[in-house]
Amino acid sequence: MPEKNKFYETEITGLSSDGAGVCRVENMAVFVPDTAVGDKIRVKIVKVLKNYAYGIVDEILVPSVDREERPCKVCKKCGGCVYRHISYKAECRAKDDIIKNAFRRIGGLNPVFEEFIPAENPEHYRNKVILPFGRRENGLAECGFFAPRSHRIIPMDSCSLQPCIFDDIVNYIKNSPQMYGIKIYNEETHTGWLRNLYIRQGFHSGEIMVCFVVTGEKTNPHFRNMVRGLVDKFTDIKSVVLNINPDNTNVVLGKKCVTLFGSDTIEDTMCGNRIQISPLSFYQVNTVQAEKLYGKALEYASPDINDTVADLYCGTGTIGLSMANHVKKVVGVEIVPEAVENARTNAQLNNISNAAFYTGDAKDFPDNADIVVLDPPRKGCSEETLISVKNINPKKIVMISCNPATASRDAKWLSQNGYNVEKVCGVDLFPSTKHVECVVLMSRNES
Repeated sequence: MPEKNKFYETEITGLSSDGAGVCRVENMAVFVPDTAVGDKIRVKIVKVLKNYAYGIVDEILVPSVDREERPCKVCKKCGGCVYRHISYKAECRAKDDIIKNAFRRIGGLNPVFEEFIPAENPEHYRNKVILPFGRRENGLAECGFFAPRSHRIIPMDSCSLQPCIFDDIVNYIKNSPQMYGIKIYNEETHTGWLRNLYIRQGFHSGEIMVCFVVTGEKTNPHFRNMVRGLVDKFTDIKSVVLNINPDNTNVVLGKKCVTLFGSDTIEDTMCGNRIQISPLSFYQVNTVQAEKLYGKALEYASPDINDTVADLYCGTGTIGLSMANHVKKVVGVEIVPEAVENARTNAQLNNISNAAFYTGDAKDFPDNADIVVLDPPRKGCSEETLISVKNINPKKIVMISCNPATASRDAKWLSQNGYNVEKVCGVDLFPSTKHVECVVLMSRNES
């Protein structure tokens, strides 16, 4: 076994699902961040467990051909981007391998893996950001990302993944003199008022929503003056909202929202449909890639005009509405009431009369359907939901997942309960980060 604090020379031969390089030392797997396949390194072992170890790079002896630094001032500290030290082509190759390995090793499946779909633009793609507030030594507000495995704020003036206007809004707010008079929330003492800054923008519309997560509804003159200056300076801001979260919790958003300026929602376009977005509704953070993702889901579903589609975990209805013109009926189910209201409004906005949306758990879907679309959270589908899908007995299941590990687990369950896992396609919605989406096609085994 390798020894802690000892140095070894080795070569990186793979990447883990978290983006760390994988090598072998004394016949044990060692995970080393910020490395690339083909790197020959001297590694310092920092932690040894029963079956694997962790190390850090002491020296890169021979760099990999995949190495290509994509500049960012804060990525080494914030930990959000694990692939900015390699080329984007190499990143996509790594993510494609992660998907394939998950389905083959976790699921024991060997579907057709279609060509991975890279991002059209791997920079400045995010339409949403949430940042915690803190205080600098000079008394001004600070706003940035949490350092990995901590709640220590990494100051941020710019981020390569978000639109430049987000940087400008963040810097205006945190450097506003009025912020001196606003009590910033303290997690340790559970005191203070201002917790997080949450910004969304419609990619196609350009409309911006600024949401302040606070502990109470009551505001003070300092804050209202800052908001007035904010909306005067940034004319694309169409909504300023307070999200009330008084709880001592790591959950960012509370359940109540109060609009201070403009409308309760902003609007964007997704797959040709007008979409209204509220602070609490789910909306993919990369609009261009989401349209490709949903396009692939429609291709896999290949519905006919007499089909009924069940859109489980439907959110604001974007997936179901993108299929509505191709089918007889869409029925969406979502557990967040505000998202369901958005979905209903979105159907009305687009004159779609064959789509109905209901508040409820995906496992309680009551109707029959020819095609089931699943878009679960990272933890995947519950077994109760999978049983419900089996009982619906659709001819096709299309799963969209942001976690290949849970997608392959759920696909394995369905493969053991009457379905053939036919195709999988990876789509990169989150360039530079460890996250990746995939679309899975499953068809009913008629035998």
